[in-house]
Amino acid sequence: MDVNVVEQADNLMRILAIIIFLGIVLTKVSKKINIPDVVLYIAAGIIVGPAVFNIIDFSQFGTINQLILEFGAAYILFDGGREIAVGVLNEVKVTVGLLATMGVLISAVLTGFFAMHILHIDFIYAVLLGAVIASTDPSVLVPLFKNMNISPKLKQTIISESAFNDAAGAIITFAIVAIAAGGSFSVGGSLLDLLKTAGGGILVGGVVGYIGNQLVCEGKFGVCRGFTAEMAIASVLGAYVISLYIGVSGFMAAFTVGMICGNKSIFNIKTVEESHVTHGIFKDVTISIIRMLIFMLLGIQMNFGIISQFWGEALILIMVFVFVVRPISVLLTVPFDRKAKWNIREIAYLCWIRETGVIPAALAGLLITMNIPNAELISAVTSMAIIITLTFQASTAKYFARVLKLEIEPENKVEIIPGKINLDNQILRPSVNRNSHKI
Repeated sequence: MDVNVVEQADNLMRILAIIIFLGIVLTKVSKKINIPDVVLYIAAGIIVGPAVFNIIDFSQFGTINQLILEFGAAYILFDGGREIAVGVLNEVKVTVGLLATMGVLISAVLTGFFAMHILHIDFIYAVLLGAVIASTDPSVLVPLFKNMNISPKLKQTIISESAFNDAAGAIITFAIVAIAAGGSFSVGGSLLDLLKTAGGGILVGGVVGYIGNQLVCEGKFGVCRGFTAEMAIASVLGAYVISLYIGVSGFMAAFTVGMICGNKSIFNIKTVEESHVTHGIFKDVTISIIRMLIFMLLGIQMNFGIISQFWGEALILIMVFVFVVRPISVLLTVPFDRKAKWNIREIAYLCWIRETGVIPAALAGLLITMNIPNAELISAVTSMAIIITLTFQASTAKYFARVLKLEIEPENKVEIIPGKINLDNQILRPSVNRNSHKI
């Protein structure tokens, strides 16, 4: 065996050990000091990376980095899909659909317009920046809203938007990458491609998710019962790879697999109880490790030369993004859903809640590994957006709900529990959630 290969493997194991150990310690610290763990992950990545102590240099592991980011993003989207209770969504499906599609497009274009003038970059890369940071983060919002006493309608809208817009943001990002690489652009053609890409991903994810869940169910097709967690991994990977092979969205496919998994009762699928509990524990641990890896790698790969050059402009852009772009995207979409009967206080709250998180971090990392022009600038702005929105918006979510008088007295406490809300929004069993303290 090549000595260099052995050395690289040993070095990679050393790096992963450092990242995971640091992640465990920082998760505990975040609980003590009440700062989002992902902010500490990014800071730790900066400190151990080439910018400060140079303990970890991940530049020689391009393939591994790509694997972590692609699988990590897909599996997190799978977990986001599991959060969606289809029956509860019926009342606000128009709002969620508009926010997760038109809202993301509006955010990407408006952010691109401001980024072009503030950062002085070409419009196509400015819009690419907008697309990367346009989506929100279910891995942050779920634990945040789990214990907040606001209306189920508002709570489910925020969670559902974050799950759906991650997939939409990923699709739009790679569509813009294709255009930047020399593809042509037309509004009609781009919308058609978006529908084809998303629709194809939904179809693939639906088929793979249904088959995968049938194979581990208690019925006559359950030849793989007892392997729910393993089948989930296989289904996510299979749906993602098949989608890439036929040219549709692997991210949307992974998300749809999660929706099938989280709404088994619709398809009369019953999972073996012990396997279901094991899967819940395994999923939480896997998501925890993925988040550590993605956010620390984001910090490790941050280019401080670019940040020091553009930090002022980036800060201005993020403030515009929070106080101008998000409100405009909400006001141009949410009021059109007459059925939901949103009031002005609820709309104001939707304007405020939009934390940037793990999928934008993964997308920014992917752009760097793909050597896209301005990728390091996009990554630097994304890192600042994550830190600012998590510390500034997430930490004030409960206070702002109180100020707007959106808190309600819980009659029968309804919790957002991954994959365990039935069509009547009733809790079926406790969920193991090791990350519920994040915010």
